[in-house]
Amino acid sequence: MTTAHNTTSPQYPFTAVVGMDDLRLALLLNAVSPAVGGVLVRGEKGTAKSTAVRALSALMPAVDVVGGCRFACAPTAPDPGCPDGPHGTGPVEHRPTRMVELPVGASEDRLVGALDIERALSEGVKAFEPGLLADAHRGILYVDEVNLLHDHLVDLLLDAAAMGASYVEREGVSVRHAARFLLVGTMNPEEGELRPQLLDRFGLTVEVAASREPDQRVEVVRRRLAYDADPAGFAARWAGDEDELRGRIAEARELLPRVTLGDRALRQIAATCAAFEVDGMRADIVMARTATALAAWAGRTDVAEEDVRQAALLALPHRRRRNPFDAPGLDEDKLDETLEEFRGTDEDPAPGTDGDDDPDPDGPDGGGPGGGDGPEGGHPPQEGGPEEAPLPPETGLPHQQDGEAPPTPQAPEQPEPEPRPQGGASGEKPAVGATEPFRTRRLDVPGLGEGADGRRSRARTAQQRGGGRRAGERH
Repeated sequence: MTTAHNTTSPQYPFTAVVGMDDLRLALLLNAVSPAVGGVLVRGEKGTAKSTAVRALSALMPAVDVVGGCRFACAPTAPDPGCPDGPHGTGPVEHRPTRMVELPVGASEDRLVGALDIERALSEGVKAFEPGLLADAHRGILYVDEVNLLHDHLVDLLLDAAAMGASYVEREGVSVRHAARFLLVGTMNPEEGELRPQLLDRFGLTVEVAASREPDQRVEVVRRRLAYDADPAGFAARWAGDEDELRGRIAEARELLPRVTLGDRALRQIAATCAAFEVDGMRADIVMARTATALAAWAGRTDVAEEDVRQAALLALPHRRRRNPFDAPGLDEDKLDETLEEFRGTDEDPAPGTDGDDDPDPDGPDGGGPGGGDGPEGGHPPQEGGPEEAPLPPETGLPHQQDGEAPPTPQAPEQPEPEPRPQGGASGEKPAVGATEPFRTRRLDVPGLGEGADGRRSRARTAQQRGGGRRAGERH
């Protein structure tokens, strides 16, 4: 016989989740900076995706809201367009951060809100009944199996997450209210994929899979059985770790406004997004916000190269172009090469140097060291030209006079001299002189090509010549 748990049972502790380092980091970064844009968690069934997401709500700092406001306005900065406003001085409610779950079968009215039918019938007035987007304001909105959600609901959801507001037009009711929340979606790729346009609206993405290490799997089972047997006692044993992590999130939030994103990090972010051919500029912005949150999480006030690298691993896999059978993720070797190429200082290079201490290998006319007077240069050699560049000393050739053809070097030990390039370095491919005609050699194969000019040659067979084998009936 199974026993249903009480709804007031504590959530499974976030710090008790075994493994899943990338998943936990992505959730914590969004807790530090909700502007990152949320997390999409992709993974096979039974990998603690929902458990980790639900456990995050207990780590979020509590919020202060205006008493009686259905849209969770902050007392210090209430929304001027709040449907329950304007708010004056009144009671302040201190409550934990909400986590609102959006069911797969929810209707559009349940998501964005609808006309308050009760007040319309009893009082004869048009009033707005808030939906889940209003409930999730300044909290967490969790969508399990987001790939199975209707497309029009996903569009409304992601538009509100991107704009930070929800616009509702229902039965003559026009309402706009704030809707800033941490969006988290989970999905199993075996059940279908999201459209690329929708994938791009999630800030970060994480691929999760069950561990293949027996010791880690044993620890997962042990902790889960302990929690099922005594949820309150299990949560109490992890309370110290939860408080420590909650305090670290609060410290990172306070440090976040002081983190500096230098030009070097910005160049690496832009170069990385260009190297992986992502569409649009959202990837660059998300990477910049993620790298800043990573620096604040590490307790630093400047963004380092490791922050940019980690941000790319979280923000780009679902945005890069890949073929249907390509494995998800990024080519880390290519990522390291890009970061290495654009590694430098935060200061711009001196004018005219472009950060390169070597002199320009080309001449002033874009050619080689001699001003480009060779076959490889910007100007081809001309006979009798008024300005002829002298040949390099190592060629051993005399200077060319006006009206004379270029001399051909002669080697005493060779019976046939070979022309050498004029104005080029030794070892280059010999050039053909302008006065030497190039004649092609005709290639004849005996027995073939006896047809008329411009026509296909006739075939030869043992039966007849020129006509091929005649098709006919056999008796």
